[in-house]
Amino acid sequence: MLGKQSLQYVNKPYLISSGAIVGSKEAEGPMGQLFDKVCYDDKFGGDTWEESESSLQKEALEIALQKGGLQKQDIEIVYAGDLLGQSIASSFGLAGYQSPHVGLYGACSTCGLSLTMGSMAVAGAFAQKVACITSSHFASAEKEFRFPLAYGNQRPKSATWTVTGSGAFILSAQPGRQVRAVISGVTIGKIMDYGVKDSMNMGACMAPAAADTIRQNLEDFGRTPRDYDRIITGDLGTVGQKLLLDLLSEKQIDITKQHMDCGIEIYDSERQDTNAGGSGCGCSAVVLSAYILKKIEEGVWKRVLFVPTGALLSKTSFNEGQTIPGIAHGVVLEHYEG
Repeated sequence: MLGKQSLQYVNKPYLISSGAIVGSKEAEGPMGQLFDKVCYDDKFGGDTWEESESSLQKEALEIALQKGGLQKQDIEIVYAGDLLGQSIASSFGLAGYQSPHVGLYGACSTCGLSLTMGSMAVAGAFAQKVACITSSHFASAEKEFRFPLAYGNQRPKSATWTVTGSGAFILSAQPGRQVRAVISGVTIGKIMDYGVKDSMNMGACMAPAAADTIRQNLEDFGRTPRDYDRIITGDLGTVGQKLLLDLLSEKQIDITKQHMDCGIEIYDSERQDTNAGGSGCGCSAVVLSAYILKKIEEGVWKRVLFVPTGALLSKTSFNEGQTIPGIAHGVVLEHYEG
């Protein structure tokens, strides 16, 4: 244990493989050529949006296993979650693997949560190989949390576009035929609630949690922003990014040179009608797999603080007039020197 909320690993888990699959809109964005697979049928051959999201997770894991030269029986524990009620995208999508399954819910921070839990298991020698998976789908998320697509409602400028995509990651106690990154530590986030109730402004809901986790990571590890090549949040979007920088500035922390947000990077704001940017569990997951890990693996970035962010609301709590708390989990990813 390091400081109040962080873990520094003695036996650092290796991130040996990953897979990213996305939908058509994501393929049209600036990272479109980097994803492992694109499906231009956003139902992915299924009859419902929920079934299609399950297919996303199943295929993402298949890609990660294939790229790592692994079989499904090599995976000892699966850590997975999504945005839907009772995490049905994960449970239905991964049931066929017949692996020990840990269902997780961290809203859009679930990629960070799964990597945190999975890395703890590997670093603690409780498992040799684990899989960490999450997903989101624009249509299933809109149906779950906002309006049916047929409603045709207008979206405010603060709204983000839920990414249709899934990212899967394989963590191992030993290096495989490749190592994309090493996880040297994590900072487990706290629930932060600034009283925001606007479900169309996820950035405002999540920015306080991101600021708190980043500040705590720097304090626990005894670091400054300059010790990271990038500090990358999950899906704050343009609105949340400004709030994050303002909140950290109040604590005399300046990350403007290091900060990057997956929700801002995944879409082209000038060409694509995505308002404040991208969001959803799949947002940070597919950007991590396709773009961030590529930079780390190549040694362009030596150390990255990856901070997926989540808004902890449900349709029940929202309809009852509750606030929307946020949470963010930090994962320290480092280049593998070999």
